[in-house]
Amino acid sequence: MRIKVKVKPKSKKVGVKQISQDLYEVKLKSPPEKGKANEELIEILSEYFNKPKSNIKLIKGQTSREKILEII
Repeated sequence: MRIKVKVKPKSKKVGVKQISQDLYEVKLKSPPEKGKANEELIEILSEYFNKPKSNIKLIKGQTSREKILEII
């Protein structure tokens, strides 16, 4: 399954909000520096979807706020 994610780094609260069937908004505490936000994003999504982190791959948007991820 592929999903689109809009990331909001440096938020006060952490959370996942489903906007449409394949679009999610994720609020992160980490700043967008040195991949910290991407690591936190994968951790949060692994808890949200109840999947191991190794089953979530960032396909597109390494440095963008809009990302495409694949969840196996």
